[in-house]
Amino acid sequence: MNYVSISFCLLFSLIFHEITAQEELTTKRWETIDIHFKSSKKSNIPFDEIVGCVFTSSSGNQLNVPGFYNGNSEWIVRFTPNEEGKWTATSYSSIKNLSGVSKEILVEENDEDNHGGLLVNPENTKHLVYESGKPYFLLAFEADWLFALDYGNAELPKTHQLLKHIKENGFNQIVMNVYAHDVRWKKDPTLKPAYEFGGKLDIYPFVGNNEKPDHTSLNVDFFKHLDRVIELLNDNGIVAHLMMYVWNKKVNWPAAYSKEDNRYFDYVVKRYQGYNNVLWDISKEALGYGHDDINYITDRIERLRKLDVYNRLVTVHDFHYCSQYPENVDIISIQSWETNLYARMLDIGKRFTDKPVFNIEHGGYEPAQYKVFLGNFDNAEICLRRNYLSAFAGAYTTYYWQGTSWNVIIYNPFSEENKIHPKFSYYKHFYDFFKKYPFETLKPVDDKSSSGFCLTNAKDTYLYYVSNENTAIDIKKLPQADQLEIVWFNTQTGQYSSSRTMPWSNYFTLIPEFTSVDTILIVKTL
Repeated sequence: MNYVSISFCLLFSLIFHEITAQEELTTKRWETIDIHFKSSKKSNIPFDEIVGCVFTSSSGNQLNVPGFYNGNSEWIVRFTPNEEGKWTATSYSSIKNLSGVSKEILVEENDEDNHGGLLVNPENTKHLVYESGKPYFLLAFEADWLFALDYGNAELPKTHQLLKHIKENGFNQIVMNVYAHDVRWKKDPTLKPAYEFGGKLDIYPFVGNNEKPDHTSLNVDFFKHLDRVIELLNDNGIVAHLMMYVWNKKVNWPAAYSKEDNRYFDYVVKRYQGYNNVLWDISKEALGYGHDDINYITDRIERLRKLDVYNRLVTVHDFHYCSQYPENVDIISIQSWETNLYARMLDIGKRFTDKPVFNIEHGGYEPAQYKVFLGNFDNAEICLRRNYLSAFAGAYTTYYWQGTSWNVIIYNPFSEENKIHPKFSYYKHFYDFFKKYPFETLKPVDDKSSSGFCLTNAKDTYLYYVSNENTAIDIKKLPQADQLEIVWFNTQTGQYSSSRTMPWSNYFTLIPEFTSVDTILIVKTL
């Protein structure tokens, strides 16, 4: 993804790689460009100044995009055109000489690998698509402290290293905080300092630090670094699931509803709404820990909706809120640790038939070489199972590895110094399986077998999740067909068995071809 930058100053001259003001700027649909406004006069309230642009396409489509202060008497308007053709940008500002600047922008066809932002599929509202219409199978990876990795290093070497492993194993969304300070629980005394990112006083979104904050101003350098992280995620085709607050990570936040709180929140929206790969989350565990109430979360969503001209998707990491106010969110998020996870997720899917459901935290935290956080499940294979159980109930899901999910970030997970390597490859197989059998075409049904869990496209394909405890599975109530094709899938290795055909029957028993492992039985009517 290319990020283009153009600049205006008080004399209305344009600087863009030596392009003169008379030349037309060219970009592509869904490509983010930054328009810079530079003032020679210092403002006493730079974060509160109004700077923005009205972008008008040749078809009459308008986007009124608010800008944000970027330090050193500079403001930026971040623009992502959503259609091809000629656009006209006209600035407005509370700073007189920055208002009324106009520029034409020619928007060409998007690159093949750029599909725009995420939408709820209007034709199938249980699922997500890109603006281009391409299906998006959400497979998330929790990395709360990603903002802190490589802080101060513009090259982001460790982030590149970690994202390589994340991307190549099928994950296409990272659940992360804008900022978190430190965890409350006891830390492993053997934790190597190079992997510890909690409690750092040189990283803070406000002026000062978390111990001695100055909430009256924001730390622009913090957000410049976060820009680079979000852009790198975008380059890798990974969505930034951006949690704007967190209450249980020792953050010294300004008082709720205060001018300082509103300034921070609005600034995050203005600065990151232009990125196609942003999905908003108001707060991790939003109604926990006594910091706020339902009214506050609703207020934040309303503020966001007014500022975000691109209408990026919104959720809240709190099922209590999502279930009471589903009309306020685009995705129903739930943190569910129940033993009977499948039944729980299936029930939620039936309750909210018009929205995607996302299990953002299922209590399964695959272990690393350091003890980071004790959930209810830490066996890698059980964690994998819980992700499949959510998927077979029709919900999207999230993977947690203790080596990256919180304050600890083991950015080189497969190096020799790390004794316990994560089972990322399990999720490569998970992702590839639901590309081969498109997730968006499948729905859960509960009357097609004696045990296991079934997804079907209601045409010719029936998928059964079969646990390693099963010695057999009885299949029933399939539609009339000439023959049935039978294939088994090994969820740990990604291996498929040889296919075989058998005469159609309304009831039959099969024995798994892979033993001591959870498998998926694929039955096709022929």
